[in-house]
Amino acid sequence: DGYFHHMMRQCRYSSKDLQGIELITSYVFNKVEDIRFNSTVGKYVGYTEHGVKNAEAWNKGPELARELGELERYCKQHAPIVYS
Repeated sequence: DGYFHHMMRQCRYSSKDLQGIELITSYVFNKVEDIRFNSTVGKYVGYTEHGVKNAEAWNKGPELARELGELERYCKQHAPIVYS
């Protein structure tokens, strides 16, 4: 009996071109996806009332730049391993 919070980050590799890499970060609260960042969209999108408020704030703050940096730091760095 409590609250469940989960964040999942995934890289999708659609081609061997580094431009074809997509980062998706999902924030889940009590089994409901609240917010999603998609590097193709380039911003956070909220799916609940709480998520919409946070997405609006995160898109205006340092969180957006940090998330875009994860595409470079995490996904593109691991591309050679995935493509081998």
